[in-house]
Amino acid sequence: MPPKKKGEEPKPPPLIGRVGTSLKVGIVGLPNVGKSTFFNVLTKSQASAENFPFCTIDPNESRVPVPDDRWHWLCDFHKPASKVPAFLLVTDIAGLVRGAHEGQGLGNAFLSHIKATDAIFHMTRAFEDDDVTHVEGDVNPVRDMEIIHDEVRMKDIEYAESQVSKMEKTCIRGGNKQQRPEYECLLKVQTLLTEEKKPVRFVEWSAQEIEILNKHLLITSKPMIYLINLSEKDYIRKKNKWLVKMKQWIDENDKGARAIPFSAAFELKMLEMETDEEREKYAKEVGATSVLDKIIVDGFKALNLEYFFTCGPDEVKAWVIQKGTKAPQAAGRIHSDMEKGFIMAEVMKFEDFKEEGNEAAVKSAGKYRQQGRNYIVDDGDIIFFKFNPPTQGGKKAK
Repeated sequence: MPPKKKGEEPKPPPLIGRVGTSLKVGIVGLPNVGKSTFFNVLTKSQASAENFPFCTIDPNESRVPVPDDRWHWLCDFHKPASKVPAFLLVTDIAGLVRGAHEGQGLGNAFLSHIKATDAIFHMTRAFEDDDVTHVEGDVNPVRDMEIIHDEVRMKDIEYAESQVSKMEKTCIRGGNKQQRPEYECLLKVQTLLTEEKKPVRFVEWSAQEIEILNKHLLITSKPMIYLINLSEKDYIRKKNKWLVKMKQWIDENDKGARAIPFSAAFELKMLEMETDEEREKYAKEVGATSVLDKIIVDGFKALNLEYFFTCGPDEVKAWVIQKGTKAPQAAGRIHSDMEKGFIMAEVMKFEDFKEEGNEAAVKSAGKYRQQGRNYIVDDGDIIFFKFNPPTQGGKKAK
């Protein structure tokens, strides 16, 4: 391997998935597991939540503010005219059923909606309710998780087989050597899904393979967070007969994945209360609190996103970037001219700003940094960019 040139920064390894900041999480599960109720609570919108399969046919989309005490503190400090938090884009996808990959129910349309997302909230029902039918006839969340896993895996197999079949004509019989790496990568995907029955995200892929996979956006390559929907009673008492079995299944089949027990019914009751005082009183009475903030933050992190702040009396704003973004590209999120004419980034850590009390004190403490082109922005940085506008001299942007 040739030695690195002086000052050359190592490239971060590529990640599976789309590159960008308009990434979204899809809520996926069987019919009647509480997806639309959760979506209603999460987005404070009015998506349908009726008790029959396929109530939600077209995917409902909304954006949800990402809760962050740092952003609130900066807003209280600056009292700006404009306040813009970071947002999580959420899609409510209608319920899958067994056989969806073959077109059962409205499966093909729904699976294409999942493919258009970048991460998955996999919601599973662990509550009993005679008034809410279950498409499989009884409540068994372990079986339900297996159904969803099998359906998305089978859909990926179907897609990989069709791509391999097309490439055999051009790559093998036609002698197209340029397509050979892609063909071999998809053959590897096919073997992984059919013989080993593992999701694409389980394997460590080379940088070249990841570039290929990112052209195809397979469903099983997407990160998954498990949301376990309990009854309000079980959520409050923190007990449910399925929790241990579900944890064991997730550990065996999706090791390292996050699993968050919650109750859509509890969250809806809290939402319908008129004041924060009522919510606080009820939460104290029952000894349970909302986990919506945790779910939103975990969903945002699953997309490999973070944000930096620009702030002042005019505006406090969180600018969403992908992790590993360098200062010029972060400046480009504000305006393309700022990236093109980038001079430097003046950076304060939020913790330093809060501790010192103002910008001047941060500078006096030697904690105000001037960073160049290779600076990788940290989550929560407060940044002032200097750049050369196309027709003017140096200018500072806050």
